[in-house]
Amino acid sequence: MSFFCDIYSYIKSGETEKENLGLEIEHFIVNEQGVQIEFDEMVELIDKVGNEIGAEIIYVDGYPVGYINDKYSVTLEPSCQFEISINPYSDIAGIADIYQEFINLWEPVFKERGYHFETKGNLPSVEKGLVSPFDIPLSPKKRYRYMNDYLSKSGKYGAYMMRASASTQVSIDYKSERDLIRKMQILQKISPILMIMMENKSEEATTLPGVKGKTHLLRTQEWDDLDPERTGFYPYSLDEDFGYKKISKVIYHTPLILLTDEGKTTDVGHKNAEDLVRENVISDDEPDKSREKSLIEHVMSMGFFHFRIKKYIEIRVADSVPIKKALGYVALLKGIAYSEKNLSVLENELSGINALEKIQDAVLEIEESGENAIIYEGLSAGEWAFRLKKLAESALDTREKEYLNYV
Repeated sequence: MSFFCDIYSYIKSGETEKENLGLEIEHFIVNEQGVQIEFDEMVELIDKVGNEIGAEIIYVDGYPVGYINDKYSVTLEPSCQFEISINPYSDIAGIADIYQEFINLWEPVFKERGYHFETKGNLPSVEKGLVSPFDIPLSPKKRYRYMNDYLSKSGKYGAYMMRASASTQVSIDYKSERDLIRKMQILQKISPILMIMMENKSEEATTLPGVKGKTHLLRTQEWDDLDPERTGFYPYSLDEDFGYKKISKVIYHTPLILLTDEGKTTDVGHKNAEDLVRENVISDDEPDKSREKSLIEHVMSMGFFHFRIKKYIEIRVADSVPIKKALGYVALLKGIAYSEKNLSVLENELSGINALEKIQDAVLEIEESGENAIIYEGLSAGEWAFRLKKLAESALDTREKEYLNYV
């Protein structure tokens, strides 16, 4: 079986009747002056704390850059953004408990060293123009050195994205190919509204350097001018024949920048998986199924679209936010994505949004006017946000409705 077919089979294997939700939040760890913790200190703490709780330490290029336990994992992003990835659960209260366990563990560790957690879409000192992202050091992992070199040539905001941005990501399940297609299409159409609902700036009037009039969605603006081959809305996703095959095609043909294989990271530049198969770097018939799985997951990870498809749909449009708002976001997505009635309502109401360009037009309007932007059906983004909350509320139980108060 070819590597392309392996990707297809991997996506199909994600089909499940479960309705779980995964939550990831990236945090800045900063001192009172807003300066981020340095890599050497961070990996020292990860090694110490991870071993104290009996977690499995994650090593990359010889550095302890994260750990895994039975409830969540932590990893370091390019400039020491500290990410927690909570295992998928159907119960939002369970997600809240795990996050609190993580905070209770780490908050005193950082406080002792003069640091604290900061959740923002962009590092405040960079957003305010007090610090250039180019002056913030990257973690010494080969992955980030190769990405930095590549993305510095593909767009304007590679340094901003890598060194000074942070996000909240939620993952949802799909039952079938048709279910994945439907959820992807509806969620992408409402994603401009999700972006503004989950915006988390430090100051109302800040913009990116050289940009006039666009005071909203700074992190989205950074991604949209990063690299058109791996960012934006998912290619082909509103096509009539969108499905596992086209998703596999996108993954197979996205330039990889780098390849991580058997613990080693190499620079592959603009080559994609198809190129590496042709060069026999990746085998079309890999006998080691563990290595095959690792390679598939790696090539999937190098697409930075607003939505990423693995064995679940990863929604990547929200800024990093405090946990209460993050849980409200999880509740909102649960009430929409796991409600047949709400999916049908939105499918009908947004049927006229039949091109990705129309979704991007809504993003551009919101970048300028925020919640007041007039987008779909003559309604403002704020009116649509209220509409989404009411729909989600109708599908959640009494306990989980309360989380919507924070979004």
